[in-house]
Amino acid sequence: MIEVSVNQNSRPTSDHLCLARSLRLRCIWVALPIVLVVALSVAPTSHAQPTHAAWSELLQRCVVETFDGHSTAVDYDCFGASQQPLDDYLATLSDVPRTEFDQWTRDERLAFLINAYNAWTVALILSAWPDLESIKDLGNFLRSPWKKAFIPLFGDEISLDDIEHGMIRAPGRYDDPRIHFAVNCASIGCPALRREAYTTESLDEQLEDQTRRFLADRSRNRLQGDRLALSPLFDWYAVDFDRNWRGTGNRRGFLARYAESLGLNTTQTGELQSGELGLDFLPYNWSLNAVRR
Repeated sequence: MIEVSVNQNSRPTSDHLCLARSLRLRCIWVALPIVLVVALSVAPTSHAQPTHAAWSELLQRCVVETFDGHSTAVDYDCFGASQQPLDDYLATLSDVPRTEFDQWTRDERLAFLINAYNAWTVALILSAWPDLESIKDLGNFLRSPWKKAFIPLFGDEISLDDIEHGMIRAPGRYDDPRIHFAVNCASIGCPALRREAYTTESLDEQLEDQTRRFLADRSRNRLQGDRLALSPLFDWYAVDFDRNWRGTGNRRGFLARYAESLGLNTTQTGELQSGELGLDFLPYNWSLNAVRR
């Protein structure tokens, strides 16, 4: 080892100082690569955001429009034949760390969660297909299928309810009642499973289209005499429609915003907003939204 000898009773000479500085700089340059290697080894791994393109391709191939254009049916045989691409897509969702997800924009997160809910619902149906008539067949007296923890996401095993109620519907997080026309519970009573993935760039437009399509479906929402008969979604999730989304005020205000889709004229819309038009809720059809051959 090289030592710099300096008389303790005298000031260091310029030669001494130059040599000392040289040695310090040399040590820094030797240590710097080591520091960089250590820093890179402990830095969090960055994951690219899922594009959802694979999910869109599966939806285009395996979901068909019904005759009325307001709803869809799911070809689970088609999804079964595409099990590997579906599993690969779900794996890309599972690979996303929660810390990274939390850094995304609002629409990036919401599109991700809606796609995740719908894709894992299809996976759940495939786990018992074709030997079921309803998604409810996958539950039992003690636990509904929506509470089954089978989804590997954010480092945990979670349920469909965890995604929908714990994440998407959590108060103050997204507060968009239109999500009820986007998440699909694999039943005929549900809004249509969209034939494309939800994306950040088109999310608002897609949610608007889903809402209008669902409200225009007369098998789910219609005037019956002097009363408006609605899907029970508006009863079960009334609290979400009462949060003054975009200034609508409450559930009646939300429905009035889409009066045209509901087929209401100006007078009926006014009666809806004032409370004169009564509301009823139709039975929910829990039969599987499947293409049957």
